[in-house]
Amino acid sequence: MKPKRRNVTGQNILSLRSAASPKITQEDMVARLARQGIEINQSQMAKIESGDRPILDYELAGIAKALKVQVQDLFG
Repeated sequence: MKPKRRNVTGQNILSLRSAASPKITQEDMVARLARQGIEINQSQMAKIESGDRPILDYELAGIAKALKVQVQDLFG
């Protein structure tokens, strides 16, 4: 049995990142977050997007800023 998702925004983050033009890779996201002082590596980003890792509030705000969307957009 697959464990429950540990966040509700991961799939939307993946969708928004993939739909960006030009497409934003996980590595690009990690770099954008690092410029904001948020240390997430590519493996952690993949786990966030798959729902396997919880996401902290400041990480969510940083991801929204990196994707140039509002935080509420990450909730679908």
